[in-house]
Amino acid sequence: MAKKEDSQNMPNYLKFLGTAGARFVMIQQLRASAGTIIHLDGQMVLLDPGPGTLARCAASRPKISAVALQAIILSHRHVDHSTDVNVMMEAMSEGGFQKRGVLFAPEDCLEGGDPVVLRYVRDYIGGIEILRPHAAYEINGLRFHTSGRHRHGTETYGVIFDSTLGRVSFLVDTEFMPELMKWYAGTRVLVMNVVRLKPAEDNRALQHLCLAEAQEIIAALQPEITVLTHFGSTMLRAKPWELAATLSRELGRKVVAASDGMTLNLDDL
Repeated sequence: MAKKEDSQNMPNYLKFLGTAGARFVMIQQLRASAGTIIHLDGQMVLLDPGPGTLARCAASRPKISAVALQAIILSHRHVDHSTDVNVMMEAMSEGGFQKRGVLFAPEDCLEGGDPVVLRYVRDYIGGIEILRPHAAYEINGLRFHTSGRHRHGTETYGVIFDSTLGRVSFLVDTEFMPELMKWYAGTRVLVMNVVRLKPAEDNRALQHLCLAEAQEIIAALQPEITVLTHFGSTMLRAKPWELAATLSRELGRKVVAASDGMTLNLDDL
């Protein structure tokens, strides 16, 4: 872990270990289903460690050491977002021999009849904090807060970091709702899960954003840069990098499509 006094000189970046969205892309591994590394203000955080996260960390060049993590955040309990949470908690704590790191997760990831976080692994790490709607948290001076509860079939929250570079937001799985524009206001860097190319006939059953809804959100929020990720099969077939380029031209804002292993250097924005 870097010394506190060196943290301001450390790079700020996002690394997309995987960009798969929806069950079929995940099951077939058309895109990797690992999580996202967030490196802000000297802190390294892992968001939504889906299947294969540990393997993708080991295969990255340079290799990503889980021991360098200060925290793991689960936005919700669905398997494509949480499958590797237990092994990453164990790796973060060096097999439980170093009681370190914090897990942030909604309550239904931890309690009830079907928790996704194993009880024996919980004692390995330094602490667990439950995510609530519109609540503030801190990771060694790096502040973040949650959005309101997303409409996604299970307890789900977006994550908004207030860093020295500005607001960096992760708008995760949800049905479209006007409140999103208020919850994510002031965002400089917006990472948005866009599973579908077109809306489903019954979007309430789907509860994922489509491309037109993403365009409406970007137009309202006007972030400096938007990264589209978490693609379903219809988005992949439509070539998300071309869709992002079209959005950039139409909106006059920078929009890019994440790819597996892509690193976004935030210091260069």
